Amino acid sequence: MPVARILFPLPLPEPFDYAIPEGLAVPEGAYVTAPLGKYERLGIVLEILPDSAGEGRKLKDVVHVYDAPPMSRSMRDFILWAAKYTVSHPGHVLGMVLRARAGLGPSPTETVYHLTGQEPSRLTEARSRLLAAAEELGPQTATALAAAAEVSSGVVKGLAETGALRAEVVETDLPYAEPSPDLPGAVLTVEQAEAAEELTAAVASGGFHTFLIDGVTGSGKTEVYFEAIAEALRRDPEAQILVLLPEIALTQAILSRFEARFGAAPAPWHSGLSDKDRRRTWREVVHGRARIVIGARSALFLPYRRLKLIIIDEEHDGSYKQEDGVTYHARDMAVMRAKLEEAVVVLASATPALETMVNAELGRYTRLQLAARPGASRLPDVELVDLRRAPPERNHWLSPHLIQAMQETLEAGEQTLLFLNRRGYAPLVICKSCGERLKTPGTENWLTEHRYTGRLVCHVTGYSIPKPKTCPHCGAADSLMGVGPGVERVAEEVRVLMPEARIEIFSSDTAQGGEATRGIVDRMEQGEIDVLIGTQIVAKGHNFPNLTLVGVVDADSGMKGGDLRAGERTYQLLSQVAGRAGRAERPGRALVQTYAPDNPAMLALADNNRDGFLQIERDVRAELGLPPFGRLAAMILSAPSAEMVDQVAQDVISQAPNGEGIEVFGPAPAPITVLRGRHRRRFLVKAPRNVDLSAYMAVWTARLKLPNPVRMSVDIDPYSFL
Repeated sequence: MPVARILFPLPLPEPFDYAIPEGLAVPEGAYVTAPLGKYERLGIVLEILPDSAGEGRKLKDVVHVYDAPPMSRSMRDFILWAAKYTVSHPGHVLGMVLRARAGLGPSPTETVYHLTGQEPSRLTEARSRLLAAAEELGPQTATALAAAAEVSSGVVKGLAETGALRAEVVETDLPYAEPSPDLPGAVLTVEQAEAAEELTAAVASGGFHTFLIDGVTGSGKTEVYFEAIAEALRRDPEAQILVLLPEIALTQAILSRFEARFGAAPAPWHSGLSDKDRRRTWREVVHGRARIVIGARSALFLPYRRLKLIIIDEEHDGSYKQEDGVTYHARDMAVMRAKLEEAVVVLASATPALETMVNAELGRYTRLQLAARPGASRLPDVELVDLRRAPPERNHWLSPHLIQAMQETLEAGEQTLLFLNRRGYAPLVICKSCGERLKTPGTENWLTEHRYTGRLVCHVTGYSIPKPKTCPHCGAADSLMGVGPGVERVAEEVRVLMPEARIEIFSSDTAQGGEATRGIVDRMEQGEIDVLIGTQIVAKGHNFPNLTLVGVVDADSGMKGGDLRAGERTYQLLSQVAGRAGRAERPGRALVQTYAPDNPAMLALADNNRDGFLQIERDVRAELGLPPFGRLAAMILSAPSAEMVDQVAQDVISQAPNGEGIEVFGPAPAPITVLRGRHRRRFLVKAPRNVDLSAYMAVWTARLKLPNPVRMSVDIDPYSFL
């Protein structure tokens, strides 16, 4: 018998071999079930071994083969490569691929009812209401029709028995509409057309190509890569296209643009989907019927049949980094996935990451520049507001200069966006009597006050409690005080200053889910909001035609800490949020409040000198051998007590392999030293660019035998330093 080598979505060190029974067709890549321990489990056939591989071995049989297209060789190679690169079990990566494995089975069904046009013999008021609802809504389930007509489900059954309604069993997971590449797109400028022509030529020629669309905010990057999508759809009737976006909010906002351009909405994939929608998208991807998929970073691990184009919009965004479980950066993984698929990959950003810019300069990526906004719109003027010279009033957060600009904007009938990357009312709560800072139990994380809900929330762990009436430490009544500004506190200040203005907050607290996000975006686009106060969610991808003023409340907040990317991230974020202004005919401006106007990131922002800022960053990192001119890996140990984690850390460092040019720093307390009651220590490993750091970390971790209470995580190319 031939042998199937099966990988299971479990933390196992290797795949297992199974005999293929006579008469059972098991191709490579098949989704199968096979016995493992006491249970039959789902797995993937990585490869088929010849009959000789089973000689003299007592192997269990493959039990079942799913009726689904086999996983492609390139996808299986990608799983194995991603596991090796991230120093993870291949089964953990496969677990991400099989996240909606219910899509392997047939679609669930439901019974819907159609009007037949036949009048019932007896027409009651309830029946009349239900027939009217059926005419208005079209085919619906009995429950939906009854709810719409405010009657019982028995009325539906009665009308079906009289012949007025006809029952039909239908599948619930319907295919997505086929997109059309030939609908008219936007009229492109000469600059946009040249970039689109180069992209479409690469798509037409086939093979692996990597592009960077380096365009200022509002320059039409989306319209350019729309042309590449259209070309991929035309060239290959089975081609699938993946568009990655960093935020669910962006996914919701851009769906309508896709539908207008291609006549059909793309298949969505992100954490906000219901289980039903997730199952539907997964099934359609596996069968190759989902031609365009738009989603968050995990959409990269869907098992596409024929992936020919990958687009990473806002490629610089830090949320492409997965920090839990298998740690990976979706941008870097996408480039490798495209290489294995022999596909085209497009990175797009107004503020590309330094790593991406260096790759473009070295010729690894083809750089397409969009230096101007189309039409009459132009980039906003950016002015630094030196808070040392013109500070806000005591216990206030808006400077007199920004307040005046907001009032002028309101009088002109235009909109203001205030940006502050802090949710809630106050980022710190202290006791006025004893000075206690309220923290999450078992951690060093401060609790943030949310005044609208009356709760104190930890934004790291999700821990939440009602705001106490007395200090938990000293018992003093009414002594707890919020310190520092959050978006709720800034909104409170604006309401006092501008009582006639229509004010809303846009953060992950106020925009929970797609409908809430769309509602805020729609109201802003339609001019129903005068002042929008938001966190990072407002900085990306939104187009508000009447927005002419952006105010950055605390530009310095991202510069704190020892993160090597702090300056770069600050520049990127502030540049993106400033770029929301003046995107139509009316000119825009941005006022950036800062206590450090001489910081290189602030000066570059005011002078619109991105390349000069990147050169400074490049020089510093090159001198220190930091990414992209060197490589980093992190290892974090955690344990229930500081004594235990310190003792284990000393054992761990003693077993670090020697390697030429490799430096190991630590152990040191992680920046978040205590998390969910666990004490954390971090090692940083620095190596030259040509060192296989994944292999080094794999050798090191293989030597370790950690006590049961101790956990370890490895992060290759860490993007944040938590």
